[in-house]
Amino acid sequence: MSAVSEQPPLRLPAMKPGNWLPGAVLLLLLLVYPLIATPFFIVQIGAQTFFLGVIGLSLMLLAGYGGMVSLAQMAVAGLAGYLTAILGTSNVPELGLGLTWWLVLPLSVGLATVFAALIGWVSSRTEGIYTIMITLAIAVAFFYFTRQNYAIFNGYNGFAQLEPPRAFGVDWRAPLPFYYLNLVLALAALALVRYVSRAPFGLALQAIRDNPRRMRALGFHVTLHRVAAHALAGFLASIGGLMLVWFNGRISPGTVGVDPAIDILVIAVVGGLGHPIGPFLGALVFVLLRNFAIDLVAPERFNLVIGGVFLLIVLASPDGLVGLWRHVRERLRPRPSTEE
Repeated sequence: MSAVSEQPPLRLPAMKPGNWLPGAVLLLLLLVYPLIATPFFIVQIGAQTFFLGVIGLSLMLLAGYGGMVSLAQMAVAGLAGYLTAILGTSNVPELGLGLTWWLVLPLSVGLATVFAALIGWVSSRTEGIYTIMITLAIAVAFFYFTRQNYAIFNGYNGFAQLEPPRAFGVDWRAPLPFYYLNLVLALAALALVRYVSRAPFGLALQAIRDNPRRMRALGFHVTLHRVAAHALAGFLASIGGLMLVWFNGRISPGTVGVDPAIDILVIAVVGGLGHPIGPFLGALVFVLLRNFAIDLVAPERFNLVIGGVFLLIVLASPDGLVGLWRHVRERLRPRPSTEE
């Protein structure tokens, strides 16, 4: 009998109910939520949390797994939104090509992904504060370019009347379809990032984050991995950008300004950069504060409120809400007795 035949059969570890039960319960709650909520809570709270979480997830992918903090993710998302108006139709028909939606959507996402890859190609050759400053400079340059260019981006006014297509006989702007569309996209983005983090590419990216010199000595193309990470993050950001444009019904330079870029950073950090679910938790906190904090303070003081919440959470847990939850869970977990 050969040595191969003597080996015991491979057995996969049984999945414990505790591993999937919380996720199943959460998914059930998310599915039932729009059936009992008002349109305001369905769209303004639910759907907005999902697409802002997807954009924040793109930053989490770069910063958490790649060690690259990019402030240009909102510029990528905004470019995807602008392309839907430029390639499709808007309130400025002379600046639109009038292509059908099944061409507009993939072209918008694809071109925005290429833009993100170019940002990665420029910024990934640096590290630390230099990467942050380069991506910030790109974001600011894109903001002023859209604001001053009237031949392509319609300058300060931007584009309006940007609505999702009536595909498959569904009005995707209606609260329920729009919510479920964003829920599906958020779940798909979350599953994609979790898969990538455990795939060879994701493991190599995390190793590059920890020690790029050693990975380069082992034969890995460090710059190529970082550019690919930027492209993948740009793909996620462009998906969130499309949902953002359909949510607002318009796109303008204010959408891609420095303040929105900082908002995405706050969302990712508050939620936690150590787990893909973190940006969605941060987006939920951000959306709740933006919608209800104005009842307590003036709208122009919202940044003061979100800044205070940011400081409190980061000081309590550098890993954000995810780290805080892990700390509380460890404190509440029963410890084995040391008595004999």
